[in-house]
Amino acid sequence: MKARVKWIENRSFVGQTESGHAIAFGAEHDGLKPGPSPMELLLLGTGGCAAYDVVHILERGREPVEGVEVEIDATRAETDPKVYTRIHMHFIVRGADLSPAKVERAISLSIEKYCSASAMMAATAELTHDFEIV
Repeated sequence: MKARVKWIENRSFVGQTESGHAIAFGAEHDGLKPGPSPMELLLLGTGGCAAYDVVHILERGREPVEGVEVEIDATRAETDPKVYTRIHMHFIVRGADLSPAKVERAISLSIEKYCSASAMMAATAELTHDFEIV
């Protein structure tokens, strides 16, 4: 896997993936913010990785999943390198007649076994989760 990051100006960058997708990101400078910060992108990637797994696991288990959202609340260390020290993921899973036990299992399998991003984040952060079914 390859990617490229190019500095545009001030604190603005554009990242491009090997597959050709691009995203603007950076830090606020002179009142302008080009997009999410690199640390915000890490949280988005972690939530996206987990949500992907949950959908996949529930679909394979023939659960009638209609939607998955992940609300993430995180805390960073106060000193450099200011890594994430706590990450809580609240999953909102939508679907009629979903099994709470299967939803819990899908989330646990994602966070504890399949999601590469959460495995990396767990090196510095306490990861917790909960869920609700709508």
